[in-house]
Amino acid sequence: MHWALLITAIVLEVAGTTCMKFSDGFTRTLPSVLIFVFYGLSFTAFTFALKKLDLSLSYAIWAGAGTVLIAAIGVIWFKEPVSALKVGSVLLIVIGIVGLNISLRAPVS
Repeated sequence: MHWALLITAIVLEVAGTTCMKFSDGFTRTLPSVLIFVFYGLSFTAFTFALKKLDLSLSYAIWAGAGTVLIAAIGVIWFKEPVSALKVGSVLLIVIGIVGLNISLRAPVS
């Protein structure tokens, strides 16, 4: 249940960030309002997820997965350029999240 809340928080955060682009600098009403709706719901879901999940891992997954998804949306939806540096940087984010997850699950010596 808590992992589902974390995933929900990530999706809502990505929706809010995407609405920032669609708001055109707060000149379009609906996307501007949706920024606050999606972020509010995202923080709410994230707060409930943290009742059972570790903060360090949860925040890394929330921020990292959101960054990866926004980078993909930027390339696919908004036709942003793709470069080897951009792809490599996104891969480093994913590797960092995996490494953090592994380190938190490793036995403490």
